[in-house]
Amino acid sequence: MKQGGQSIGIKISPENLKRYKDIGMLLFKYGNSDLVKYAGIDQAMLSETTPSTDAPAKATELATDLEKMGPAFVKLGQLLSTRPDFLPPIYIDALSRLQDKCEPFAFAEVEKTIVNELGVRLSKAFSQFNQVPVAAASLGQIHHAVMRDGREVAVKVQRPGIRESIIQDLHILSDIADFYDAHTEAGKRYEYGLMLEEFSKSILAELDYRKEAHNLETMKHNLRAFEMIVVPAPINDFSSSKVLTMEFIHGKKITNVTALELLEIDGEALAEEAFAAYLQQILVDGFFHADPHPGNVLLTKENKIGLLDLGMVAYLTPSMQGRLLQLILAISEGRSEAAADTAIDIGARRDNFDETACRKKIADLVQTSGGENIEQMQIGRVVLDITRAAGDCGIRVPSELTMLGKTLLNLDQVGRTLFPTFDPNASVRRHAAKIMQQRMFKDVSPGHLFTSILEAKNFAEKFPSHINKILDLAANNKLTVKVIDEPLIVDAFQKLANRVSLSLILAALIVGAALLMQVSTRFTIFGYPGLAILCFLAAAGGGAAMAIEIAFYDQRPQKFGSDAKPRN
Repeated sequence: MKQGGQSIGIKISPENLKRYKDIGMLLFKYGNSDLVKYAGIDQAMLSETTPSTDAPAKATELATDLEKMGPAFVKLGQLLSTRPDFLPPIYIDALSRLQDKCEPFAFAEVEKTIVNELGVRLSKAFSQFNQVPVAAASLGQIHHAVMRDGREVAVKVQRPGIRESIIQDLHILSDIADFYDAHTEAGKRYEYGLMLEEFSKSILAELDYRKEAHNLETMKHNLRAFEMIVVPAPINDFSSSKVLTMEFIHGKKITNVTALELLEIDGEALAEEAFAAYLQQILVDGFFHADPHPGNVLLTKENKIGLLDLGMVAYLTPSMQGRLLQLILAISEGRSEAAADTAIDIGARRDNFDETACRKKIADLVQTSGGENIEQMQIGRVVLDITRAAGDCGIRVPSELTMLGKTLLNLDQVGRTLFPTFDPNASVRRHAAKIMQQRMFKDVSPGHLFTSILEAKNFAEKFPSHINKILDLAANNKLTVKVIDEPLIVDAFQKLANRVSLSLILAALIVGAALLMQVSTRFTIFGYPGLAILCFLAAAGGGAAMAIEIAFYDQRPQKFGSDAKPRN
């Protein structure tokens, strides 16, 4: 095909010809749907599009077709369900219900994979091994087994050839994404190549079970203070990239718990614990379980919450955590302007960004949600709606925000399943103070403080050399400055040096106090180690004195008259 004298086409590899055909048929099938027109893909289609009158049926059918296309497309559908800025709501809902279930593969393949990966016969590693899988998904299936030492375990085994199949599909999707990015306005707007890159990293990480084992260990450590939250521990000696052995948790999926069973547990306490645990994951740890749908959450025999399937996790930088905390608090308190400010600040502005429209849309969403009752309000849904509004107004929404929205939405459902009148907004407000306290102590941890001290030390060490360079330039008549009172600049340098020294002393006091907080002593102040509190007070006093001196006693810059000229 030619356009403007240039060839525009997708490079088709002969070995992938059939797969290209299948994907092409899928695109053609939905070429006239609301999905395509919403995303702007219709600009690359050859046929005229007409409004669809059966969008709900088309959305459900799309989910079914993606399941038929194989694991890569199931995972792609799950990723697209986190992009309300890209897909219409009816498709988001359909893809959110996309089931990652498949027919189990033969036990002979299971045994072969375990022997090849672990280097030991099945009978040597396990005293019992159930040949019928507990669950079968697109990437692998899980079997119940008993170790030689009597421990019950779940053994997750990867499907044979699944990695190669997915990599092949990723190459094909990459060609298609590059085509749309280069030749359509929608591609330039949504950057399908970047979207696919994010998707590729996610699914390839899920294919390495060693990473999931690490996720389990990290999550178990981070949530150790939550007595009602259970995370299975991995058995690393019996795990590899294709086999994951972990503790077996007996329980029921939250969705399968009967109303009678709910009467026998403290559903409110469990919902509160689950929500608090996720708030800590998101806003303190910066590492959270990104797929807490009810099917991945168990009610254990001990009436605790069991978290399963940590193949999909998300990471947040400290700055992103702070912004998300601001956004969640603004939504929960109904502060529409603050929510709009934070949402705009989180994303990257495109050329077509309309700030006025964006602020109005987000403010309306928060105000509308604030008027809903407890049963109607879903904080996750509000986050997703804000994401969609921001995308419509020309903001490139980071994946962390959409992932957060989906996570909170699933968590809302889990909370209300356990306790029908659970109010996530009230829970956010209850835990806000504790979260900010945890973030503050994390920021003043010895590691962070030592880093600050090292930076100050480096600055102090380099400061004389910088001064020498300035003096050398001045001596060689190469320094051009405005008229400066020499005593004034000497005094300024002296003040700066004194404050750097004082800052180092204050930082040392804070670090010492943080370390002393871990030491039990008889001398206490307000129930805390007395010496640590004294160090904190000394640091606070020194900091306050420095702030007062800067605010009230520093000489302000002198104003020079219009006749003052720069001199060498």
